[in-house]
Amino acid sequence: MPVIVFWTSVSSNTTIKKGQHRIFDILSSLKIPHKAVDISQNSDDKDQMREIAGNPTALAPQICNGEVYCGDLKAFEEAVEMDNLQDFLRL
Repeated sequence: MPVIVFWTSVSSNTTIKKGQHRIFDILSSLKIPHKAVDISQNSDDKDQMREIAGNPTALAPQICNGEVYCGDLKAFEEAVEMDNLQDFLRL
């Protein structure tokens, strides 16, 4: 299963916008196959993201590998910093 990044194209929060771009930049630069799912386009996608995350109020970005939840932006950043991204993404 590819890594799935639930993100939003509609956000006024610059930290979230920059974080989302960083996720995509890192995944692309490491040639890690991933699928981007824009939760602002379909409420079913937002519901799926929250179900996988196990949090009814989770906000984008959230990352999973298939149906296995990996974490949010903060957890992603920590995995990159600790050079533990492969384990974080369950690859």
